[in-house]
Amino acid sequence: MISANNITLRVGKKALFEDVNIKFTEGNCYGLIGANGAGKSTFLKILSGQLEPTKGDVAITPGQRLSFLQQDHFKYDSYPVLDTVIMGNARLYQIMKEKEAIYAKEDFTDEDGIRASELEGEFAEMNGWEAESDAATLLNGLGVDTEYHYTLMADLTGSLKVKVLLAQALFGNPDILLLDEPTNHLDLPAIEWLEEFLINFNNTVIVVSHDRYFLNKVCTHTADIDYGKIQLYAGNYDFWYESSQLLIKQMKEANKKKEEKIKELQEFISRFSANASKSKQATSRKRALEKIQLDEMRPSSRKYPYIDFRPNREIGNEVLMVENLSKTIDGVKVLDNISFTLGREDKVAFVGANELAVTTFFRILMGEMEPDEGNYKWGVTTSQAYFPKDNSAEFDNDLTITDWLTQYSEIKDATYVRGFLGRMLFPGEDGVKRVRVLSGGEKVRCMLSKMMISGANILLLDEPTNHLDMESITALNNGLIKFPGVILFTSHDHQFVQTTANRIMEILPNGTLIDKITTYDEYLASDEMAKKRHVYQLSESDAEDN
Repeated sequence: MISANNITLRVGKKALFEDVNIKFTEGNCYGLIGANGAGKSTFLKILSGQLEPTKGDVAITPGQRLSFLQQDHFKYDSYPVLDTVIMGNARLYQIMKEKEAIYAKEDFTDEDGIRASELEGEFAEMNGWEAESDAATLLNGLGVDTEYHYTLMADLTGSLKVKVLLAQALFGNPDILLLDEPTNHLDLPAIEWLEEFLINFNNTVIVVSHDRYFLNKVCTHTADIDYGKIQLYAGNYDFWYESSQLLIKQMKEANKKKEEKIKELQEFISRFSANASKSKQATSRKRALEKIQLDEMRPSSRKYPYIDFRPNREIGNEVLMVENLSKTIDGVKVLDNISFTLGREDKVAFVGANELAVTTFFRILMGEMEPDEGNYKWGVTTSQAYFPKDNSAEFDNDLTITDWLTQYSEIKDATYVRGFLGRMLFPGEDGVKRVRVLSGGEKVRCMLSKMMISGANILLLDEPTNHLDMESITALNNGLIKFPGVILFTSHDHQFVQTTANRIMEILPNGTLIDKITTYDEYLASDEMAKKRHVYQLSESDAEDN
């Protein structure tokens, strides 16, 4: 068990947390939720001991081991992958290294022998002989192939590093597991594996995630941070949402009844306070009136942007035709003979692990890259707005937010442009902020403002949910569901894909395309798709063996 006792954290004059008391018990998975800036990651740092609170303390059951997901992707660059995972149990790794140092001595003494014997005993008690195989099992489950297990961390791609650090956090069956955005940069198979791992994990888990589907799948409880307090609910994210909405409704109804009673008492007192025969009753009503207290209806600190894509022109029947498109990057064929035709009502989700292929395909469609073979043709009535996965070049300047967005608007009126910014939670004074200093989430909201102001009838979005909080993801999700045009997008948010897409495309690792008119859940459950993946995996294995 881990508990926070009277935790207060002040940043300057602002109290991020104020006298927080909460217990997290064994066998439960807690989803820690709250608006951007509410302090979710900060609270995890307090629980893990990385950050000292201004007041209060964190208590852990004696003898229990706490593990957390490291956020510094370069911290272990000089270590091999397997060593990095085993470091998740610091004591076990320390024993392994001390043993190695003793056995490597040329002048091995009696004292060394005694110390080695002590270490061997502790090593066996900690199942040290299974450490490497356990670490390899975690890595393979997350999709880090055996060929990388003895590679230095510095030689891995960013997505593989994330998986290794996640394996490190999970290693050795920790008693308390803290995970801050564990699904970020994970592909679908890795997310599904992690879901099953956490569902079957018998100890304490506290997780921060913007993935609503993930939280619904793994969480037994929800801890909601709002106004410096944490309210605990039994149930997953959807249960929390329904419960919180029901609580608000009940408080409103209770307040309405109280207000009616107050009005009734006030009217009686007003009519009969001067009447001698009714004075006792009027006095009694005054006392009753003084006892009535309305429930405090403090609005949530959560803020939802207003996302509404309105095309300037209705799209025609001819949308997009792609014929025999191929592209090779660094000797790898990421697109191999891709062909399809889009209809005017298609909302296409590109899914699967081949993220480079999708990004390459989107860049080709937007004219940023040329295909090696094949061609594509947009319909004459179409106009496109593009959300790139890497938007850093867009903000590498000293423009203010208002000036930045104005350059993409046909109407060069500051009031008109600020209207779009206001919908995206940039109030008037934020309009003079320089785009160079914006946070990741703010940049995403700027990009979405740019897409809205364009009036395009085709939207291409490459991982738009990265860096967004739950409220912004929900607003974007709803905006795309309402959008009357065509969408091509990719996202790791299961619920986002399931509720938006009516057509699924997957570019396999060999660059070929699976194209299915279906929902995401139906696609995942499809035997046909599973067989196609299985056949491909077998062919890959054969190729490696040869």
